[in-house]
Amino acid sequence: MEHIETRTADPQYPAQRRSGLGVLGSGAAGVLALGAAVTLLLSGAPARAETLKAHYSLSLIGFSIGSAYASGVVEPQNYRVDISMKTTGLANLVNNTKGAASASGGINADGPAPASYANTTSNNDESRTVRMSLSANAVRALDVKPEPWDAAVRVPVSESNKRRILDPVSALIMSVPSGQPLTGPSACNRTIPVFDGVTRFDVRLVFVETRMVRTNGYEGPVSVCAARYTPIAGYRPDSSSTKYMAENHDMDVWLAPMPNAHVVVPYRIDIRTSAGMLVIDAADFQIGQRQANSQDQ
Repeated sequence: MEHIETRTADPQYPAQRRSGLGVLGSGAAGVLALGAAVTLLLSGAPARAETLKAHYSLSLIGFSIGSAYASGVVEPQNYRVDISMKTTGLANLVNNTKGAASASGGINADGPAPASYANTTSNNDESRTVRMSLSANAVRALDVKPEPWDAAVRVPVSESNKRRILDPVSALIMSVPSGQPLTGPSACNRTIPVFDGVTRFDVRLVFVETRMVRTNGYEGPVSVCAARYTPIAGYRPDSSSTKYMAENHDMDVWLAPMPNAHVVVPYRIDIRTSAGMLVIDAADFQIGQRQANSQDQ
């Protein structure tokens, strides 16, 4: 992937803070969970159906550690997004991690309204499956197997914490209000309320600059957003990884426009972790218009 040039910068956030990925937990699964959360959000109704198929490379301090895939369809009144990831190579010597998640729902004037979310992750130590059904951006049914072993010492998740939220995958398509440009502050500036079935947290995005990029399938502008993580509930108060993420000022999300649907989606995520810089970067990024009556591939 080639970064061609820097276009427009917000002087409040100088371009000196470049690179990085941070961890929500102490492994690649936690990193990807945050990546998913800070990445896609729909905050308005799209104009026309559009599709995304992307392959992301995962690297830590410059070494390849895995890959992730995302595919989605955003229609005028509905959406579906699927993501998957797995570690490879040297990362598997430490912790062989893989996961898959999907979400679908409707879209109204206020943005996405998830109906269902499912996520399965596993590593060398454990496997967990989360299933949620939602209505009006509130959790209606939740099944987590197994429950976290330390659930008793986590900050309790209240019923109010389960309302006015997005699941991590539905947070993967961000729409921009009608009439506003798909690059610049209107693409970035937002706070994303996320509940993943166990933890409730906010991710705040703030515009930094606009860049031109080029990779297989896409050449054009992206909006670089600074990201901040705020834990709300469902986390351990004594967790060093949660404290690290809450204090992490070295996280970026790069958002690329899907012009027909009038949304932006993640092109790249940089997060500083305790082990070094983690980068989720698009190696293949295909945006297309969905044909009427076509079947999903």
